[in-house]
Amino acid sequence: MFKMNNKYVLYFSALVASVSGFLFGFDTVVISGAEQNIQKLWALDPFMHGLTISMALWGTVLGAFVGRLPTEFWGRKKTLIFVGILYFISAIGSALATQIYALIIFRFIGGLGIGISTIAAPLYISEIAPPENRGKLAGMFQFNIVFGILTAYVSNALLSHLGADSWRFMLGVQAIPSLIFILLCTGLNESPRWLIIHKKNATKASELFTKLNPGATNEEITQLVDSVSSSVNREEKKKPFFTKSLSRPILLAFFIAFFNQLSGINAILYFAPRIFELTGLGQQASLLQSVGIGCVNLVFTLIGLRLIDKVGRRTLLYWGSFGYIISLGLCSWAFATGNVSIVTYCIFAFIAAHAIGQGAVIWVFISEIFPNQHRDAGQSLGSFTHWFFAALLTLVFPKMVNIFSPSVLFGTFCALMVIQLFWIKLWVPETKGISLELMESKLAYPDKF
Repeated sequence: MFKMNNKYVLYFSALVASVSGFLFGFDTVVISGAEQNIQKLWALDPFMHGLTISMALWGTVLGAFVGRLPTEFWGRKKTLIFVGILYFISAIGSALATQIYALIIFRFIGGLGIGISTIAAPLYISEIAPPENRGKLAGMFQFNIVFGILTAYVSNALLSHLGADSWRFMLGVQAIPSLIFILLCTGLNESPRWLIIHKKNATKASELFTKLNPGATNEEITQLVDSVSSSVNREEKKKPFFTKSLSRPILLAFFIAFFNQLSGINAILYFAPRIFELTGLGQQASLLQSVGIGCVNLVFTLIGLRLIDKVGRRTLLYWGSFGYIISLGLCSWAFATGNVSIVTYCIFAFIAAHAIGQGAVIWVFISEIFPNQHRDAGQSLGSFTHWFFAALLTLVFPKMVNIFSPSVLFGTFCALMVIQLFWIKLWVPETKGISLELMESKLAYPDKF
């Protein structure tokens, strides 16, 4: 493992872990440029078409469900390396698939990597980051997701001229960043909190905390190690995960993931070219408009990450909710009245609202709200909920488009975001600037804070 100045260990570690988000974003959206060619190649009916496009998401559901096991028992570092291997296998296999079921299997393998990465990477970053920078550093995972999405859209547009087999190049090019990610992960240190929680190795954890916090005194490092150790000792006496004492963080993780997908975000990202074609744009113009989505997503994610440790997670969720409601409502009205010329701008506004709100907050928030001993399980629950509804929505979306008008679909998403706004107002706490150990007390005894 190569060495570097301690000042940069924290940022290097967070950046490398967050690259799994780039692979996540690329893999989950690259199919949008290939889906119509794949449908034509194998003459897929709406069900098989939806199943093929959503298969990576069903792999993600399973990955999110079982991902806590390698993350907990192998550690965060080895799990991230395993994620990179899954992405690499998926990219090569998908590009070389000679029949639809082979493509489905390899897309499923990539989905496993996505699901596991949404547990391992946010956990790792939140566990190594100091409270004052945790939102920004953990948010790098989300930044890389949207950077991966943008890169996938650009890649699709550039490769679309290669003919009927262009989809193979679209899906296969991901093998290159996957290999780079695997190599970078070999230079990571393990999470010091994982070493204390699962290996009872406070000595090694203390050394790593010192590397990650070069400005901290020996006394501050000792207090940090003692705080994590005492938190673990308290939790060892507690009941299993699904108990009344953990009901609030469990419900928070479930609903933030539930509302994230019920905004329609993944359906819009996956089927962006098709949605733009409904407004009268040609296929190539639709692919270029999709690049615009990626650019807006990236810019407003950067704004969200700039603000997340200043204005807080709850405020960003408020802003995003209002943006959702306005943009989705206008989309519904545009399709209902035939004023489809504004749909592109409404979709861009929707993406901006998502990027600065739910997109910037979700993975940071879920990684913050569970006690040390239950953080693996809590992250798994939130990730599983997110990906289950993402897969379900993507599976049925092609059928829904055939049954319902676009105005009804966008109107339904808008109504659900109104409900989300009330949920934020009544339920969601602020988590900025609070240590992971103190967060346990804040959620258990909210009246004291």
